[in-house]
Amino acid sequence: MADIIIDVKNRPLGRAATEIALLLQGKKSPKYNPRLPGSDRVIIKNVGDIKVSGNKYEDKVYYRHTGYMGHLMEKTYRQAFEKDPSWVLRHSVRGMLPKNFLTDKRMRRLVIE
Repeated sequence: MADIIIDVKNRPLGRAATEIALLLQGKKSPKYNPRLPGSDRVIIKNVGDIKVSGNKYEDKVYYRHTGYMGHLMEKTYRQAFEKDPSWVLRHSVRGMLPKNFLTDKRMRRLVIE
């Protein structure tokens, strides 16, 4: 098991998340097997300095629903980033991983400092 350290300072959110998702799946390893979760841990540094392009800082919106009628909650990228920058990165990485039983195992190997 190898530790891969990535510094995301001044890198676009989507580009960083794509690279992290590939590493968590083990696709850059010669021992890659799609049915296995992979073995590399990914350690992220300087998540507070990650960038987004265009007007996404104000216009990008995250939605969630409470389950009750009319209870659609929304928060902008700015609100989410100010509250917890690591949540924004985790959310985008999770969205880029395959939706199967290995997703949680792979996300546990993502360490954000």
